[in-house]
Amino acid sequence: MKIQIGNFEIGAGRTFIIAEIGNNHNGSFDRAIEMIDRAAEMGVDCVKFQMRHLEGVYRKRSLRRDGEDLGTEYILDLLHRFELGVDEHKRLSEYCSRKGILYLCTPWDALSVDVLEKFDVPAYKVASADLTNLPLLDRLVGTGKPLILSTGMSKPDEVQRTVDFLNRRNAAFILLHCNSTYPAPLHDINLRWMHQLRKIHPLVGYSGHERGINVSLAATALDACIIERHFTLDRDMEGPDHAASLTYSEFKKMIEGVREIEVALGFGGERQLSQGEMINRENLAKSLVATKKLSKGTILSAEHIKVRSPGQGLSPQNYEALLGRVLSHDMMEEDFFYPSDLADLRIEPRPYTFSRPWGVPVRYHDFGEYYSRIQPDIFEFHLSYSDMELNPGEFLKGTYDCGFVVHAPELFANSKLMDLASPDEGYRKFSVLETQRVINITRSLKQFFPKTIRPMIVANVGGFTMDEPLPLEVLNSYYERFAISLGELDIEGVELIPQTMAPFPWHFGGQRYQNIFVKIDEIVEWCNKLNLRMCFDISHTKLTCNHFSLDFYDFAKKIAPFTAHLHLGDAKGLNGEGLQIGDGNIDFERLGKILKTGCPVASFIPEIWQGHKNGGEGFWIALERLEKLL
Repeated sequence: MKIQIGNFEIGAGRTFIIAEIGNNHNGSFDRAIEMIDRAAEMGVDCVKFQMRHLEGVYRKRSLRRDGEDLGTEYILDLLHRFELGVDEHKRLSEYCSRKGILYLCTPWDALSVDVLEKFDVPAYKVASADLTNLPLLDRLVGTGKPLILSTGMSKPDEVQRTVDFLNRRNAAFILLHCNSTYPAPLHDINLRWMHQLRKIHPLVGYSGHERGINVSLAATALDACIIERHFTLDRDMEGPDHAASLTYSEFKKMIEGVREIEVALGFGGERQLSQGEMINRENLAKSLVATKKLSKGTILSAEHIKVRSPGQGLSPQNYEALLGRVLSHDMMEEDFFYPSDLADLRIEPRPYTFSRPWGVPVRYHDFGEYYSRIQPDIFEFHLSYSDMELNPGEFLKGTYDCGFVVHAPELFANSKLMDLASPDEGYRKFSVLETQRVINITRSLKQFFPKTIRPMIVANVGGFTMDEPLPLEVLNSYYERFAISLGELDIEGVELIPQTMAPFPWHFGGQRYQNIFVKIDEIVEWCNKLNLRMCFDISHTKLTCNHFSLDFYDFAKKIAPFTAHLHLGDAKGLNGEGLQIGDGNIDFERLGKILKTGCPVASFIPEIWQGHKNGGEGFWIALERLEKLL
């Protein structure tokens, strides 16, 4: 069930946050304006006020203060002094519209409803005190607008009777769990009542009067579709609501927490492994491996199989299924078993035909095996920091009738990541030195691949942060430092091509934030400034477009003229990176047409997560699927 309030869809997974200003302006219009400004800065969706025509709320005797109890006299004294006029409310409503924030108001009487209808408010909030006020509710239902009803001070049967009343009138409404004391003691809140309240009505939020923000965050975790909290500029001001209100810094921190929690809650359904988990699973889990050298045709038994890390092969859960299988290929000692060892067919490479240069990613140690099995236009050498210490001549012999590309390491020794844009000058200089080593290695590889005159070096050039994205005002300084680093490198005879990046890269098995070479307008601007070409990583860019709600194919059209090389893998969601072609959401037929027009000679490799396993099985599947599209 979902309800529309303004541009917000309540019940769709995003928590609607209301800053209840109420009468915390203490009768000052200027203070109310200031509070709207501050609320907009905090990032709330809505500010809420209260309107009363006291003669329609209190009996005449009470207004005369004729023998009323002290509590009522105190409240009436505050209301007389702190209520804003109708014209002031109208001006506040108009100001909210200019600020791009919703104005809501709680009407405490029918006359206030008539006034607010002239403001065209998008919904009405009903105070806990009026949950049982059926005549007022009937007037509000008559407006045809959604209602938000606090349930504080009401017993369960009273809540049920009001819900029945509203349902009979086909009203659209949300219930808010609430404890109407100011501030509310923690032991009285009974947050789990939200579960029971949801049995009465499906849309349930929380209106809090407790000290601090933790209970409101917990309510978010219990799927509160609305969080309402009182807001004050000064908790020591006169009036009962200030003590139960949040200050600017507290409210802002609560909003940040709510937004983090709702992202972490997800939308239920089947649990999916994140990219970071897959990385850690590969590194830390166990696999079934051969105990010794095995020949094709061997009938597998316990003596042939053992369990070892890393988790790059067949899971040990398949141990019994592997017993008795006939091996379809030769294996060396401690080679991994793979899912294909449980199948009757093994996928092998064949000659492929593409309209552009194509290749596969390799390491030094497996280049010979791949070269003996397939003849692509290029090989892309993915260097690790340990590979940089090796002599390529131990793995490469003579010359090869193909080209090559180098992918620079992202991680260097001592757990240091490449960052040519770092504000830490020492770190930036370190990255420059390590990148220069990569350039020198690339030059040394040219002797083995004479067809390649100016080899490309694909690089993730840095610009990442640990805890949050960079503010826009400092972003250019990162590009500028990268430009300085580029100027300090001796790139004679090679071409450094930055890779398009996703907003959430995975470093050391955990998420970081990527800030440069992510968004297309920045990429185009800096490619023009620095005379750069790019490696268009399709999977990375799809994740970027998913996160920022951008048109992926429009991005592709804009990046294509700057594209020298392509990494092709599918993608889904925010971190479904490097998926097999066809397993994600990319329309490769549509993309292929864009690339044919925009970068017809750009080379490509399939970059499939763990595609090299089982003799490159993932690459061969990708090439089979791409052949008809590129």
